[in-house]
Amino acid sequence: MPGPSRSTQRLPNIVLVLMDNLGYGELGVYGGGILRGAPTPRIDHLAAEGTRLLNFNVEAQCTPSRAALMTGRYAIRTGNGSVPIGTARYGLVQWEYTIAEMLSDVGYATGAFGKWHLGHSEGRYPTDQGFDEWYGIPNSSDESFWPDSSTYRPDSHPMAAPEFVMESRSGQTPKQLKIYDLACRRIMDRELTDKAKDFMTRQVKARKPFFAFVPYTMPHHPVIPAPEFDGKTGNGYWADALAQIDAYVGELLDTIGKLGVRENTIFIFTSDNGSEMLEPWNGWAGPWRGTYFTGLEGSLRVPFIIRWPGKVPAGRVSNEIVHEMDLFTTVASIVGGKVPTDRAMDGVDQSEFLLGGQEKSNRDAIVVYVGNEIYGVKWRNWKMMFRELATGTAPVEQWSIPRLFNLNLDPREEHSLSYEGQCTWVLLPANKVLSDHLASLKNYPPIPPGTPDPYLPHNL
Repeated sequence: MPGPSRSTQRLPNIVLVLMDNLGYGELGVYGGGILRGAPTPRIDHLAAEGTRLLNFNVEAQCTPSRAALMTGRYAIRTGNGSVPIGTARYGLVQWEYTIAEMLSDVGYATGAFGKWHLGHSEGRYPTDQGFDEWYGIPNSSDESFWPDSSTYRPDSHPMAAPEFVMESRSGQTPKQLKIYDLACRRIMDRELTDKAKDFMTRQVKARKPFFAFVPYTMPHHPVIPAPEFDGKTGNGYWADALAQIDAYVGELLDTIGKLGVRENTIFIFTSDNGSEMLEPWNGWAGPWRGTYFTGLEGSLRVPFIIRWPGKVPAGRVSNEIVHEMDLFTTVASIVGGKVPTDRAMDGVDQSEFLLGGQEKSNRDAIVVYVGNEIYGVKWRNWKMMFRELATGTAPVEQWSIPRLFNLNLDPREEHSLSYEGQCTWVLLPANKVLSDHLASLKNYPPIPPGTPDPYLPHNL
């Protein structure tokens, strides 16, 4: 890969906070906050200092969402279209080129602090995919239940081994530090915040631009607040967790300020999926219907706030469509990084849009996946849907005639306009988006799930 393309002294630092299943309606600035039992003043103020998107879209499940974010590609292309339930080998093959590798190639120090969920075997950890250092968990927080369960039998199968909190540096074998049980789950995000603050401090002292990726574990179930927040709001565990999220993000912001790099730091706050679906930890999607694991707007739309003082317009709010895949290409454009040309790249460059140079997004559509299945197409304010899941555990409904929804008139997707002759024209542009996508899958066949390394596509 090429060396730095410009002076590293001019490169902006990047902090990317990725919450785990934080629904659209949780934050005060998105209609939640005190309605959910706890104000979120720090994140709300962050939004006032930057740009807030109302139509930022993600994939429907954890692993697909993180794969798309890291690679700038639909998760189906990387073999990670679905969460790895019962799969021994999963994650990104070494051939994939991640946003961390791209930033490393232009001179960044790269650190990941939190949940990975893109591989838990040799060659598939964050420090195998462009990060200089990592502290966190390889899989998901639901595994923290296991060690505390009287039914747990860790010796029953190799895949039933407990999840560990791990740490690694590039070129080293990751170390297992401690079992990720419920007590550890409670303090996990406290530790991640401290690790991220230390990383930023070290890089500023070394005069090196940094990429701090902070994929927090909250509020994925089980929603267990840290001891310092347990009972703090008097409104229950969910409000306590919301207060915790706001406070920890505030600590990251304060650290950037104290280090004197506020003006030269891009700070992004978002979530990997829509709201939590499992009782009693139900999240809230605000005006939208559905949770993660569905193709509804409550799954696809999540909070997104970006601040870069003097560069990103302050106080701006937009309903333009953006997808998490766009972050790869947008960041590459800003820092002079490489965007691969030997594969299908689905992210588009949104730098002019986010920096205020244009009002319109460079994207007007996405293909809606749930797992490895196409559920429909979202085009402008319309959705053309072939399937629906009311919740992530509901039966799949499938229709012989696609259903059309006008999201301006029907945000909850409850009234199909499929038989309204005045609306069926929407099928033409929506189907063009789908046919182009299907053609690209034919030209660039997806990597099969579970593919081992080394991997090279057949067309190279």
